[in-house]
Amino acid sequence: MKHRQPRVLIVTGYGVNCEAESAYAWELAGARPVQMHLNDLLAAPRRLELYQALMFIGGFSFGDHMGSGHVLALRWRHCLRDELCRFLARGRLALGICNGFQVMVKLGLLPGLDAGARPGAKPKAQARRLKQQVALTHNQCGVFQNFWVTLQFDPRSPCVFTRGLDRMEMPIRHGEGRFFAPTPGLLKELESRGCVPCRYAHPRTGRPAMRYPYNPNGSQRAIAGVCSPDGRVFGMMPHPEAYLFPENHPQWPRQKIAGALPRHGAGLAVFRNAVEYLQ
Repeated sequence: MKHRQPRVLIVTGYGVNCEAESAYAWELAGARPVQMHLNDLLAAPRRLELYQALMFIGGFSFGDHMGSGHVLALRWRHCLRDELCRFLARGRLALGICNGFQVMVKLGLLPGLDAGARPGAKPKAQARRLKQQVALTHNQCGVFQNFWVTLQFDPRSPCVFTRGLDRMEMPIRHGEGRFFAPTPGLLKELESRGCVPCRYAHPRTGRPAMRYPYNPNGSQRAIAGVCSPDGRVFGMMPHPEAYLFPENHPQWPRQKIAGALPRHGAGLAVFRNAVEYLQ
């Protein structure tokens, strides 16, 4: 039996720049991605209803003025909030990578601890609860970072996108990726509810990395990504869409000597998990 291809909306424009590789990742995973400029979505917000998943991509939206993702988050909040909440209330998926993760955090989509984020919640009630709870702030080292890191995934997390994943190397490229929760209580709640599906890890031990360079930005508890309590909304700083082929990895020649290279890069698994869920 052939499964229906889920439709995925990738919002482009105003400085985000990962649309090509993001669309290709969804295609390889079996979905039908559609790239749409933010202005076109603003002109017809009900178009969002046509899709089963939404992706906020990486880049430098609005030049990172007033902070990474801040201006784009304001555009969504003031112009598309009700449509977005209606979209999520129908049980659909949302993914944010790097700048997209920053947008989701500042918009209040993540971590989404409020019960109103659940499927079936009234969109208007959910919209009123969209408030920023955590932050992605400047790297502790004070400069932009661009290299590969090791991630360790939590099998107990409900995150749709990370099901079955264990340890993975992935590239990062950001200047404001340090995850920060304002209170110990909030951090504890995130962890207890499975909202931390991936952490920066030491490449040899797999344990959470608290120091640079294994933790590239100084994130609390080595948090590299968070999800909503139901696992349908997920954001992460590393770029899975930049690891679609084994040759993307900087050590691929050595990996080839050690054994046959796989057909695809490990990052594709994030998108395949989402497509399998939607199908």
